[in-house]
Amino acid sequence: MVLNKTILILEDNLKVVSKILDGLSTLEQDQPYEFSIIVLTTHLQVEDYVNSNPKAQFDIILLDRDCKLNESFHILDIERFGADKVISISSIEEYNNEAKGRGVKRVVLKDLQHIDEFAEKVVKEVEKMITPSRLLHF
Repeated sequence: MVLNKTILILEDNLKVVSKILDGLSTLEQDQPYEFSIIVLTTHLQVEDYVNSNPKAQFDIILLDRDCKLNESFHILDIERFGADKVISISSIEEYNNEAKGRGVKRVVLKDLQHIDEFAEKVVKEVEKMITPSRLLHF
């Protein structure tokens, strides 16, 4: 039986998505899990396919703030899915603080000037969430 972790990525910048996916691909090779990845780029997709879907379940959610339609991914029903499953990844500290105000504890400040380092930090947070603390690889 294959163990699976579903990761929802709410991010509008495809370069950022590609860097995160590259890191997750490497991480997956060293895990007992296979990742199922869902990427959404607009708040309307979140409303239509996530919030209104009673079957939607995620192990980890990467939450940016701004979407491709110049609206907010913070429309996500964080309380329903669990703030403990969310990593806030906005480039604006205020937006990460908004997520913290809704119970999110994990934050990685996006830095587009250092996108590789940012993606690496995000993947390390994902690893912390899926790996028992005694088995973390750094």
